[in-house]
Amino acid sequence: MSSPRVLPMILRTLILFFLLLTLQRSAAADDFLADVPLGLDWVRVPPDNPITPDKVELGRRLFFDPQLSRDRSISCSSCHDPEHGWSIATPLALGVAGRLGERNPPSIINTGLQHSLFWDGRAKTLEDQALEPIQNRVEMDMDLMDLEKRLAADSTYAAQFQAAFAGPVTAQRIAQAIAAFERTLLAAETPYDLFRNGRATAMDDQMSRGSSVFFSRANCGDCHIAKVLTDHQLHDTGIGAEPQRIRTPMLRDLERTAPYMHDGSIATLKDVVEYYDRGGNQRAGLDVRMRPLKLTREEKADLLYFLRAGLRSRTYPNGESAPGIDLPPNSP
Repeated sequence: MSSPRVLPMILRTLILFFLLLTLQRSAAADDFLADVPLGLDWVRVPPDNPITPDKVELGRRLFFDPQLSRDRSISCSSCHDPEHGWSIATPLALGVAGRLGERNPPSIINTGLQHSLFWDGRAKTLEDQALEPIQNRVEMDMDLMDLEKRLAADSTYAAQFQAAFAGPVTAQRIAQAIAAFERTLLAAETPYDLFRNGRATAMDDQMSRGSSVFFSRANCGDCHIAKVLTDHQLHDTGIGAEPQRIRTPMLRDLERTAPYMHDGSIATLKDVVEYYDRGGNQRAGLDVRMRPLKLTREEKADLLYFLRAGLRSRTYPNGESAPGIDLPPNSP
């Protein structure tokens, strides 16, 4: 008969065995971009869409090409502008024929780390997300079959799809190429990242005070968890006329992407700090963590400085300097 001490040991061994087996299967199912800026997690790459230079080059051309919209007026970059943090400078985006969207386009920097896409989290992968704006009537309003024919008629595109996929133009391959390109848009190595990785002098005194406010008095770290700066969850923070749960964004390089919130309703980072300090707009369904903070003027200034300078990446992809990739002649 086994002694009382042996059974827990056997149980722990079995649990460890199954945990290692699960991790091994997970690793076999996905590849990773391990060469990422300091401060980021590995970017998971689906096994059916490995990243290759040809695919990234094709995805980048597609991203900047207005041929993906019905009237050839709108590209992905129209709403995700490299010169504005891969977002836009206005609250809401304009689609074909001047149609006004309902939300502020989020930055797509580090989006390969997200567990869900769109503000409401309805897409789980970049491949799932890529085709929705193309088909959306308010955005690019393009039929996918028509798009396949349009691109297939371009001999340079036909050659690029053949090089990247060993096959012709298809909607699925369009999505895969765009997703592959977007996974390479990474930025980090902020003073905060350097500090977390052992460089004690990476943050000056005000950044350190602001970081303390962020993770303690202001409770920002409850949802913007250290390192990835998101909890990958949906929350109602009181923004908008109707209660709605919105995906927690990552926060690096915020100063590039004003205005803020999913509807672009807050103009500046200072206004964002003031909004959270007063506890947001109180209503039914509001996240329980939304409450008045009563920060001092000095705490607000330190927090704002940390958001602007402490989370500013050392290098930032600007779209024009990607190695070995040139914009097509008709790109905006």
